[in-house]
Amino acid sequence: MKPGTTYAIEVNPRIPERLARLKELAENLWYSWDRPSRTLFARLHPGLWGAVGNSPKAFLKRVDEERLVEAAADHIFMGNYNRVLSSFDTYMSEPLHRDVAMPFEDGDLVAYFCAEFGFHESFPIYSGGLGILAGDHCKAASDLRLPFIAVGLLYRQGYFYQRIDNDGHQIATYTDSDFDDLPIHPAMTKDGHEVHVEIDFPGRKVVVKVWEAQIGHVRQLLLDTDLPENNPEDRYITHQLYGGDKQTRIQQEIVLGVGGVRALKALEIHPTVYHINEGHAAFLVIERVRRKVKHHNLSFQAALEAVAAGTVFTTHTPVPAGHDHFGEQMVWEYFGACCEDLGISRAEFLKLGGAGHGQDFNMTRLALSGSRHHNGVSRIHGGVSSRILSDMWPQVTPDESPMDYITNGVHVATFLAQEWQDLFDNKLGYEWRRRLTDLDFWHQVENVPDHHFWSVHQALKTQMLHAIRHRITQQHLRNHGSEAHLDRMLKYANPLDPNVLVIGFARRFATYKRATLLFENMDWLRQIMKDADRPVLFIFAGKAHPADEPGQELIKRIHEISRWPEFEGKLLMVEGYDLGLARRLVSGCDVWLNNPIYPLEASGTSGMKGAINGILNLSVTDGWWDEGYDGTNGWAIKPAPEYYDDARRNREDSQTLYELLQDQVIPMYYRRNELGFSPEWVHMAKRAIATLLPRFNSIRMVREYVDKFYGPASRQWSRFVADEFAAGRELSEWKARIQAAWGGVTLRRLDDPVRRVTYSENVQIQVAVNLDGLAPSDVQVEMLIGRASRQGQEKELRVLSFSPTGKVGNESVFTLEMTPEYCGRLIYRIRVYPYHRLLTHPFELGLMLWL
Repeated sequence: MKPGTTYAIEVNPRIPERLARLKELAENLWYSWDRPSRTLFARLHPGLWGAVGNSPKAFLKRVDEERLVEAAADHIFMGNYNRVLSSFDTYMSEPLHRDVAMPFEDGDLVAYFCAEFGFHESFPIYSGGLGILAGDHCKAASDLRLPFIAVGLLYRQGYFYQRIDNDGHQIATYTDSDFDDLPIHPAMTKDGHEVHVEIDFPGRKVVVKVWEAQIGHVRQLLLDTDLPENNPEDRYITHQLYGGDKQTRIQQEIVLGVGGVRALKALEIHPTVYHINEGHAAFLVIERVRRKVKHHNLSFQAALEAVAAGTVFTTHTPVPAGHDHFGEQMVWEYFGACCEDLGISRAEFLKLGGAGHGQDFNMTRLALSGSRHHNGVSRIHGGVSSRILSDMWPQVTPDESPMDYITNGVHVATFLAQEWQDLFDNKLGYEWRRRLTDLDFWHQVENVPDHHFWSVHQALKTQMLHAIRHRITQQHLRNHGSEAHLDRMLKYANPLDPNVLVIGFARRFATYKRATLLFENMDWLRQIMKDADRPVLFIFAGKAHPADEPGQELIKRIHEISRWPEFEGKLLMVEGYDLGLARRLVSGCDVWLNNPIYPLEASGTSGMKGAINGILNLSVTDGWWDEGYDGTNGWAIKPAPEYYDDARRNREDSQTLYELLQDQVIPMYYRRNELGFSPEWVHMAKRAIATLLPRFNSIRMVREYVDKFYGPASRQWSRFVADEFAAGRELSEWKARIQAAWGGVTLRRLDDPVRRVTYSENVQIQVAVNLDGLAPSDVQVEMLIGRASRQGQEKELRVLSFSPTGKVGNESVFTLEMTPEYCGRLIYRIRVYPYHRLLTHPFELGLMLWL
């Protein structure tokens, strides 16, 4: 029997006046990439810092006031405090980077929508790679001083905390965040009221509260439905990241897309470019079109053209099944009434998402329908996406479709260990931070003395091994394991002897990532790992989605093998993977292993984080590594052909992995000199930093977005809104004419093909096009000509345009006067496609005829 009711009260300290700006530091996520600012808090009370999940705001609510008073009187602490404030003030006051801002006009603004953002472990509104990428995108936008605002959802429960029990089962634990502990505050209108917006759901309205976070210079809006005004089911919409069933998912995506646009309007924020980062936010297209139809007297098609002209869409998913989709009836329940505002039929609405004929409403297709700037996240992924989505542009070959690519990058200040930053300050000068994309500059890394370079790596490895031992110890003792067995498990994870080759594999445990490929041939693996003079430690970490049973079986399999006597101490499966552990692993391992099924790795960024810290990648040439690997900066697993079945592909890829480990990786690491390290290894690690850091960082990535998409989209938007959206009206009417007539367009040749000419001799080619009522100015007729390759394709391809020169009956004649520029065998093809000066991409209609 309890003696009475237990009550709780939280006592918050008063912060001394001298330390008043600690609150300011705690509420700007600049701390997520500035280690000295985090260290400032940690040194006040290391135990409390860990207990509050490295959250500055939560820390300041709980630290003893006595500690703060002592710190305010401590000259050393105050010196560090003032240095951090000086860095913060310098960062926040530096002027705009004009070289990047050139495509923008005054008033331009990019609104970046994403379902998750990974800035720091203290702000758990992310699950994995998509969120970390979105966080890095915002940080780079802040570094570059872009006119940029982010929009997302504020979850009470972020992704789960993972524990692994004694049998290797993943145990998912969810905890609710206390919003008072997060670096957020309510968004306020100019007259001082909290911002709430309403969204129409079937038979009711849902109220959404808008919160704000600050990421350096970048403002972020976060949407929350957990309000007393809503019924219990609606309060739960934003409760859990990717939680619930299909109904919850569509509701979350409506809140993000529709609610996000309304939040911007309520705050009188008027973006000129909208960036849909993955399809979750694509309903913003519907809301923006609805507003244009309602407030500007536009037709649906004219409004759609205007909206799409200024919209960018990035897809991260390399398989068709990975794109969010909802049943027709479900979508219609939420948007049926909206169609009255749009002035379109049910069929027209559902067509936006590719629905009809038994197909679900697909969010990727909605995003493509409502944007004119599209990209994948690596060169390979851009090509894969073009093929997956080829029916969006049915008559255009995938290599010419509007699907482009921008390869991902990582935020260097976030993931480059402080020890490397200090070394670069010393050896390269402080300017390295301004020259993150300068390839020539980074070759100076190769001049760093080998022993200095290696000592930094070993120091970071020691820190990582300390962290791993701590986690494994907690994990083992919680599962009631013996201390004697713990010593055996941690034999090679020894911070006092960091001279064991450590290979890391840490990422989401999805089956296509093949976490267990290493165990394909156990006899071969035993042979590799039995050499006592050349030990190898494999560290695995990562979460499987709670509904992904095959992914959880991979974790269980690794856990089981790690307990076999011959692998004891040589394989560790570490629980609780998060951003904090990730930073340790990507700076402390020797090798980063990645072996997905080709071509299912859209990009991958964990290997980039390792590379900038001098970790060597051992990876399938998929995603970013296909672009990054040059033969001197890591090792490449050339993937087996796609047409192989799973078993054969795994055998082939694992054989390559074993051969590389046995013949190259392990021998090179242990070919040590008298100073105790391998000069070959250090040389390759330097090459990794020199060749990969300047190419795969988020500054380069965001600059590419500015040049390829944000600048052009902003100009196109300005063009379409001018003169009461005249361009949108004109282009929509033109497209309607083209769609109606294109089925009757035909192309034929009038002249007899000439098979041989003398160099510099002029050749005239004529074609006749039945335009079915279209004008010659509505189309472009082109020749594609080049040298013949062995595969019968054009090399050194040139595109030449025909000119309209008359009529033959009902057909328009187009003529090309050509003087071949090469000798030898040339091949050419002739095509016709619709053309209009207002098109964002020449092939966005997806219509083309070949002779």
